[in-house]
Amino acid sequence: MKTVILSSFATIFTTLVVNAQDIEQVKKTIDAEKFSDARKSLKSMVASSPDKGKNYFYLGQVYIALEKQDSARVYFEKGKTAKDAGHLNLIGLGQLELLDGNKSAAESHFTNALAFAKKKNTEEQIFISQAYLKAATPDNSKALVAAKAAVASDPKSALAQVALGDAFVANRNVNDAFVAYRSAGELDKTLLKAPMQLAVITRNAQAFPEAMKAFNDILAANPGYGPAYREKAETNLAWAYAKKSLFEEKIAAALEDYKKYMSLTDVSTDARIKYADFLILSKKWKELETEALAIQKVDKVNPKVYKYLGYAYSENGNPEGAIKSLNDYMSKADAKKINGKDYLYLAKAKLATSMDDKGIVTNQAKFNEAIADLTKAAELNPNLNSEFTEIGIKLYSGKAYLEASKLFELAVKNTNSKSYARDNYLLGNSILYYAESKTAAQKAALTAEFAKANNAYAEAIKASPNVADVYFYKGQLNRVIGTKESNAQAVLDYEGYVKTVIAKGDAELSKPAVKENLFETYSFIGANYATTDKAKAIENFKKAAEINPNDTFVRESLNALNK
Repeated sequence: MKTVILSSFATIFTTLVVNAQDIEQVKKTIDAEKFSDARKSLKSMVASSPDKGKNYFYLGQVYIALEKQDSARVYFEKGKTAKDAGHLNLIGLGQLELLDGNKSAAESHFTNALAFAKKKNTEEQIFISQAYLKAATPDNSKALVAAKAAVASDPKSALAQVALGDAFVANRNVNDAFVAYRSAGELDKTLLKAPMQLAVITRNAQAFPEAMKAFNDILAANPGYGPAYREKAETNLAWAYAKKSLFEEKIAAALEDYKKYMSLTDVSTDARIKYADFLILSKKWKELETEALAIQKVDKVNPKVYKYLGYAYSENGNPEGAIKSLNDYMSKADAKKINGKDYLYLAKAKLATSMDDKGIVTNQAKFNEAIADLTKAAELNPNLNSEFTEIGIKLYSGKAYLEASKLFELAVKNTNSKSYARDNYLLGNSILYYAESKTAAQKAALTAEFAKANNAYAEAIKASPNVADVYFYKGQLNRVIGTKESNAQAVLDYEGYVKTVIAKGDAELSKPAVKENLFETYSFIGANYATTDKAKAIENFKKAAEINPNDTFVRESLNALNK
């Protein structure tokens, strides 16, 4: 009997050791982003050890990484009743709730999971911290609280220090993040994420050569670690956008790094999907179209393929194909995953079918659809303002001024934009140029547009008070409006123009365009004061005469006022 008991104990012990070794190897596989390999291993482990909750949990995490939340939920639900560490799956279910925006349900799962945890709950707090960071609306403060709790539970846990570093980064505390990642690296020399995150911090400070050296050092010691190639690719991409003279060189290097990343991680549809995302950032539209069509041959149900085709067709001159593909995407994808850029590309395709090459609108109904899509894009992502501006300038150049104003209206919704002042100026100009050729009756119907234009010019002045032209064109607008009140405002606007150009000195005053504007300004101010303030009228007409002494109107006005 004693021999049988000892034999049974040895079997159980061996099983525990093997499972522990398996899960550690799987964790390394997940860290290396070899999700397909990890999925196969974990499915086998779940089948052979159905009482091990951790196997279910990590399998669910793999499915989340592959954006297959329904599959993740299935395994979390199965795993939560497992005898050994089943409570970890409650954290997984909480993570899914956060991804769906259900914060209270998520926190209930987290509370229940912690109730089952041992006194040392380092692992649980790490997973909770990560869940908050990856939520649909991240809660960075709660992520930091959980990460600090993980470190307090086990100060010597390298993974807890990494979680702390991630939370500090999310809370924009780069200095403490650096310390946490460095501590993680010192605690576990084999943990590759720690030095990689240090290099990412370096990259984000735009120290690109130093970041590249750090990634290359990681790869020199661990040539099979794919994520380092992805981060190299991201670094080359950022470098390309930071220094336009190196754009093509760095984009080419980035794409090579990303291909290497794919070869070392998953040569799967999931990896190819990520590569397509990278092609969008790299603006390689021909390659994106080729890649999307290739993915479609092996995965006909993934809605993202339609998105990629829509983007590629839009940029590659196939607007009808883009409209069809993006409509297919929006009808098949989860509504929560449709973003502002998706609506932007749908709108760009519709605009292409509604305008000629000169930017003149030829199909008003299609144009109106595009504006509706652009409005939705702006609601979802105000940071697309530069795209709205680019389209607006095309319309503006084609003298489709009222249509252009709609785009600039969307652009100025982002009040933090670097081009906020310019976009407001163009919005005002668009309405001015549209209205200046209209009849009095037509102008009477433009009250709302005139108010928008005046406000836009005022915002431009507030943002950039030393740009003289804004004052001048605001004056022009109020002259076009032509009411007694607007003419009085035009005088104030023109006086602002005079004050601003004089402050710039003789070099500015000597410019032909400025002289022409000043002549028009002084002439209008003089005429406006002719019946109310004779001295001011004479003063301004004299200044106009200094610029153009042969102008009949100015000369006759001065003669009449001096009688």
